[in-house]
Amino acid sequence: MNGTPTLEIRGLNKSFGPVHVLRDVDFTIHAGQVTALVGDNGAGKSTLVKCIGGIYPMDSGQCIFEGRPVTVNHPKDAARLGIEIVHQDLALCDNLNIVENMFLGRERRSGIVLDELTMERRAAETLASLSVRTVISVRQQVASLSGGQRQTVAIAKAVLWNNKVVILDEPTAALGVAQTAQVLELVRRLADNGLAVILISHNMNDVFAVSDHIAALYLGRMAAQVPATEVTHAQVVELITSGHSGPLGLQSQQKAGSPEGSDDLDLVTDPGKGAQR
Repeated sequence: MNGTPTLEIRGLNKSFGPVHVLRDVDFTIHAGQVTALVGDNGAGKSTLVKCIGGIYPMDSGQCIFEGRPVTVNHPKDAARLGIEIVHQDLALCDNLNIVENMFLGRERRSGIVLDELTMERRAAETLASLSVRTVISVRQQVASLSGGQRQTVAIAKAVLWNNKVVILDEPTAALGVAQTAQVLELVRRLADNGLAVILISHNMNDVFAVSDHIAALYLGRMAAQVPATEVTHAQVVELITSGHSGPLGLQSQQKAGSPEGSDDLDLVTDPGKGAQR
C-alpha cells in the first residue's frame, strides 16, 4: 500500500480491571479501501473499535490520523476527526422519517425554525451519491423500511457529515440474501468514493466479497493484517481460531529465561521478514 494511512493505531493496550483485553495492537487503514476486522467472540473487536471511536480511552498506545498524532478520549473527538461508527443496532428512531433520522441532533435551522428544505435536499443528495435506489422517499417513516433499507439509511447518515472513516459493525447480520448484496455494494461504494472503511463481520463470504485487507484479532492481539488476495478462507479461519496459519500470525516460541516461555507470542505478518512486535 502506498500513501499515508488515514488511521494508524500503534501499540494499543486496554484493560478492564485485571482483564487485559487488547495487547500491543497495531492496526492500519487507508482511504479508498475496505479493511475487514475479524475475530472470534471475545477477541477484542468491539473494544478496539470503541477505542478508535473515543468510547473507551486507551491505556497506552498511539493514534495517528492522516499522519499526525491525535488524542481521542471522547466520541466528540472522533467525530471532529471524521470517524463515524454505524453500530449493529443502527440507533435509528422508528417514529421519525429518514430526513429526521439523518439529521437527528444536528438539525439545520433557518432563524428559529428548522430548515426542512435544506435537510431534505442534503439527505436526498447523500442517498443519490451512494446510488441508493431502494428508498422511495426521504420522508418515509423508518418503521416502514426493510432491514436492508434501515442499514442503508444508517450508512448514509454516517457519510452525510463528510466523514473520512466509517466503521460498520456487522452490517449484514440480520439481512436476507438480496438485502445483503445491496448493503455490500454500498460498502464497496463507500471505499470507491474515497472513504476508509472498517468492516466488522463474522461472515467470511462477505469479508472476501468486499475487503481489500483483512485484520484478524486473536485473544486481544493482532494475529495478522494482510491483503485479502493473499490469504484463503481457510487461512483466515485458522487465524481467528488459533492465532496463526502456517508461518502467518502469532507463533508460539519457547524463549530461554522466560518464566512463561511456552506462552510467549511473536507476531509475524511477513514470513520473509521474521518476527515483529
